[in-house]
Amino acid sequence: MATPLSLTDQLRRFSSGQQEVAEVVLREILPKLHEIAVRELHRERYIAPLSPTELINEVWLRSLGKGGWNIESREHFYAIASLAMRRVLVDFARHRLAQRRGDGDVPESLDEHPSMERSLGPDPETVVHIGLLMEKLEKADPEAARVVDMHYFAGFTLEEIAKLTGLTFSQVRHRWEKGRDWLKDRMGD
Repeated sequence: MATPLSLTDQLRRFSSGQQEVAEVVLREILPKLHEIAVRELHRERYIAPLSPTELINEVWLRSLGKGGWNIESREHFYAIASLAMRRVLVDFARHRLAQRRGDGDVPESLDEHPSMERSLGPDPETVVHIGLLMEKLEKADPEAARVVDMHYFAGFTLEEIAKLTGLTFSQVRHRWEKGRDWLKDRMGD
């Protein structure tokens, strides 16, 4: 009798192109992806008038559904998904900025998006700026960027990150503080 595959093994199989596990994988990962999407959209609600399902679909179409990643664990997969969501939202903010600056498109009416409400969330310029800074942080200090992604964007606690990565809590906290401070220092630039 064959032992059932773990989610990590199923994700690896799907990522390597084995489409027969897609339905099982999707059924297992959707609740956590939805939780991450809700958190991301809450942060950026003025930027992207999307539902969590629309954000997940966009992320799936752009990157997750294509596979080809090296999955270390389910948590690693969720960190990748969170990063992909952040990139979708940054791209959406860039598009909104281009529209605002007159890229030749006809401006959309707010009436066409009744779910669009002004909030205290960041404006498109801030989202684009954070996205660009995260790309720079990934180049300057990939370990700090990974912890920032996992903690701030994916919502893992520092304790969970330590457990998932095999780092000590102190190492994770140091990377978090280093990444956070690096971003704060550059936010004013």
